[in-house]
Amino acid sequence: MTSENFIYANHQLMIEDLKISGRKLSEIIEEIQKLYLSDNRPWIIGFSGGKDSTTILSLVYSAIINLPKEQRNKHIYVVSSDTLVETPVVVDMILSTLATINTQAIVDNLPISAHPVRPKPDQTFWVNLLGRGYPAPTQSFRWCTERMKINPVSDFIVDKVAAFGEVIVVLGSRSQESASRAQVIQNHRIAGSLLSRHTSLPNAFTYMPIADWSADEVWEYLMSAPCPWGGTNRILFELYKGSNAGECPLVIDTSTPSCGNSRFGCWTCTVVTKDKAIEGLIQTGESWMQPILEFRNELHFSTLPENKSSYRNYKRRIGKVSYIKGDITEDQDNEVRFIPGPYWMKIRKEWLKKLLDIEKGIRDSGRDIYLIQPDELHQIRQCWLSDPNEPDWADSLPAIYRSVYTKDLNWVENDAGAFTEPDAKLLHEIQEDSGAPAEMVMKLIDLELAVTGLSRRTGILNKIESVLKQDWGSLEDINQIQLNPARKNIYKDKLELLNKRYEELSK
Repeated sequence: MTSENFIYANHQLMIEDLKISGRKLSEIIEEIQKLYLSDNRPWIIGFSGGKDSTTILSLVYSAIINLPKEQRNKHIYVVSSDTLVETPVVVDMILSTLATINTQAIVDNLPISAHPVRPKPDQTFWVNLLGRGYPAPTQSFRWCTERMKINPVSDFIVDKVAAFGEVIVVLGSRSQESASRAQVIQNHRIAGSLLSRHTSLPNAFTYMPIADWSADEVWEYLMSAPCPWGGTNRILFELYKGSNAGECPLVIDTSTPSCGNSRFGCWTCTVVTKDKAIEGLIQTGESWMQPILEFRNELHFSTLPENKSSYRNYKRRIGKVSYIKGDITEDQDNEVRFIPGPYWMKIRKEWLKKLLDIEKGIRDSGRDIYLIQPDELHQIRQCWLSDPNEPDWADSLPAIYRSVYTKDLNWVENDAGAFTEPDAKLLHEIQEDSGAPAEMVMKLIDLELAVTGLSRRTGILNKIESVLKQDWGSLEDINQIQLNPARKNIYKDKLELLNKRYEELSK
């Protein structure tokens, strides 16, 4: 035993009598050891880097290192969700901790390995928001949680279930986090067992050793016990100091509360009105994050009802305008209004340029931080080229990147599709003379090119009809057709006539 291990062991003996939530710490350690030895199911520890998950990892690490070597025969996976938009000052700390755990576990001869998981390349925050034009998340439309947090963790768990049959997921969830979380914990507990059923994944069970702990008790433990993998919890304490924000636990289901006010959540979170976490970091000296905060605030500004029409297309991604009846008021009786679609392409281009400018400024200041990854830029470019409403005929993304970094990425050549910017200008000139929407003409020609050379053109009539049935023209033109039954019937008759003429031409 090294001198450091000897000091650690003695320190552990000193705090074993510490009582937390009515139980001695030694009893909690013993409970973890007994459960670990009770079967062959591997463990997966959810680690977010915050106080609760750090406590869980520390407890488990301490319990296993105090077992005889011959009994440490079941693997423990430490999984951490990296959404790629985590608060920058926290990302480095989490990744550093994971690397330290991997190194120290080998030294301590422990079957523990740490693994960061990330969303799929086509499902990241920026690919959805800047690429597809998804609106910034709100409480009623939290599209980010499932794509960026639940799915990557679930995929990791499912992979281990496939390999081992069953797994136990160890979480730092506490009943005091929220009323809904407390109810979920209670509803899934297995009677007479320390385990609960996973809320959605079969053959996965959850273990929550600190479910009954208070936040004060968590800090009491962290400030009393040393980090078993080395270092100190003082850095963690400094991140929380001066902020009333909580942490973002590992998300395994939709009952987990928003992490918008957490220093361990996403800096892009617009579910909350103000990002108190980043504001707190700036107040404590991280002034370089001010542009990030301002960019985040602009995203939130775009979600306000009075601003949506300025930022977002009136058509949905399916090419149609969707309507909803408003509230009945004294002045307006069931007013019909449209539901905004994706962000305008112009807005997405402006935001990407601004994001890259902020990133370059941060990097020029000596911080090795990327706000958006090269893989995401490639994905966004593809989304823009094939956008259902506003295809980027100019293939603008490489030029935007070049204007910021004065260099190119390894862009795929000849990837701009069938149309270029001169084609767009020509089609818009034709639109002015004939009234035929340029976007509709492009889609029809693109459809023809897609089936050219095929021996069977089965279903082409249906595809043409789907294009013609989309809403074309200005919002005023579309409203006149969609909200006027007489005009709508004329539109339907014209469509049937076009179909009949195409059938005749095909013969």
